[in-house]
Amino acid sequence: MFIVKKKIGKEEYYYLRESRRENGKVRAISIAYLGKNRKESEKKAKEIEINLKSKRKLEKEKSLKGLKVNENQAGKKIINMSDKKEIKKVGEEKDFLSFIQEAGLVWGPSPEIYGGLAGFYTYGPLGKLLKNKVENSIRKVFNEYGFREIEGPTVVPDSVWKASGHLDTFSDPVMYTQDGKESFRVDKLLEENGIQVSDFSDAGMLELVKKNKLKAPNGKEFELKIERHSLMMKTKVAGKDASLRPETATVTYLPFLSYYQYFRKKLPFGVFQIGKAYRNEISPRQHVIRGREFTQAEGQIFIDPKDKNTWDKFLEIKDVKMPFWDNGSQRLGSEVKEIKISEALKKGFVKSQAYVWCVWLAYMQFRNFGIPAERIRLRQHADDEKAFYASDAWDIEINLKNYGWTEVCGVHDRGSYDLGQHAKHSGVALEAQRENGERFVPDVLEIAFGSDRPTYALIDLFYEKKEEGEGKTTFRIPYNMAPIEVSIFPLMKKEELLEVSSKVKKELEKEFVVDYDVSGSIGKRYLRSAKAGTPFAVTIDFDSLNDESVTLRDRDSEKQIRVKISELRGILRELLSGERKFSQMLT
Repeated sequence: MFIVKKKIGKEEYYYLRESRRENGKVRAISIAYLGKNRKESEKKAKEIEINLKSKRKLEKEKSLKGLKVNENQAGKKIINMSDKKEIKKVGEEKDFLSFIQEAGLVWGPSPEIYGGLAGFYTYGPLGKLLKNKVENSIRKVFNEYGFREIEGPTVVPDSVWKASGHLDTFSDPVMYTQDGKESFRVDKLLEENGIQVSDFSDAGMLELVKKNKLKAPNGKEFELKIERHSLMMKTKVAGKDASLRPETATVTYLPFLSYYQYFRKKLPFGVFQIGKAYRNEISPRQHVIRGREFTQAEGQIFIDPKDKNTWDKFLEIKDVKMPFWDNGSQRLGSEVKEIKISEALKKGFVKSQAYVWCVWLAYMQFRNFGIPAERIRLRQHADDEKAFYASDAWDIEINLKNYGWTEVCGVHDRGSYDLGQHAKHSGVALEAQRENGERFVPDVLEIAFGSDRPTYALIDLFYEKKEEGEGKTTFRIPYNMAPIEVSIFPLMKKEELLEVSSKVKKELEKEFVVDYDVSGSIGKRYLRSAKAGTPFAVTIDFDSLNDESVTLRDRDSEKQIRVKISELRGILRELLSGERKFSQMLT
């Protein structure tokens, strides 16, 4: 047996192979995927070789997982079925990450030429276009409901983080291997091993580690104690201690008195901020899902606590059904319940009309992205999971192909805690006044989006890799979220075709993101366009010179129609917005 290294993009992958004689010829047969680390791959290869010899000796003619095994099959049966699924999953993830890299979606960890720093990534041209689509969609929804956008600093004095509690408590539970060389986040370790966590205290999680005899992913034993790792990224400004913001929310709360004046001293009002945040994660993993630098898009509603259950907008959404997964259902292992919003409020799953409206707004945003309803759920925080001051806390989770159920948005009723804390530490009253003259500290309802996770989710869910002989690989992203909206292809590099193509390109670029491609056969250009997720391709041919029409091709159906150049821009607008279906134009 021997180990083979394959390089795909910047990554190296190791496989175990074996030479076998079949029909008088010697062939190299793949035995197993070993991973990306040479040392660990060698260790795993030795284990597999021992296992293989044992299998061949003792089970040459026995059944393994219900299948007859003979000498020729033995090498294919050296691992159990769950291991096979894992290897298949790893292989699929590898293909997916290669696609992300090669398509110009996300590169990294960055800077690659210096070896990369874990948790930091570069969005390539296609990826940045997609991320912009995500952020602009969130921005559009917030603006539609009266929120106003602000932009705050990313470096803030530590006095602010002392007041907010971040300086003392913003940390993750970690366990170190016995040699002290590696550390792992405990709650994620339990989650990745499929262990249900009901007690998120350090003592509760440590007990689960002991009970399940967990080891580090590399097989090393843990030192059986949990330590706390600060997530704050520290710096100094003019000799004073400061930190890069770990969230946009705190920076959004601080100008409350300025908002109060701007909104003419009337509550409720909403603001939002889209920008970078930084967390010194222990071991960044899952690509951009958990990075050290990321983009948040958080909205806050400042509201009189007495008005939370007289929320006008609640009447518009009370009969909408959403997939609630409350605490009780989680403890019992019950499935998600799709119930009306009004019923969720009546059952006490949520505590106010205003808050559940925020949950609805977050949920609908992911539906607007085109995420299938069956892949979304609303998960209620356990009592020992949510902040002590939060009366309500729910997460929006998406069932990703690569990582399973993943949090993509948090919705929290933070009460008056934040404004109260900053008033206490700054000495400035952060209050509003009711019509009767009574002064009070407003409550804050928070919708905490990010843009990295939704961007990743769209790639994860709509990337379709076809096996050889089954068709071509396509990025079937919903049309309204496509990074590039239309491709333009002159049929040939003829001057007269290029001239018309240039005019069409100039007209469409006034409204859409356009890709112009003249190289290769028309079939290859269609393929490149589909892999980039571009919904429509416009081909200028010799008929275009005579009747001023073009061929418009649909990515998903691969069908095409003739369209007048003068009508093309309007038709594309309707198709991309969903006002019109391509299938309707075929009749």
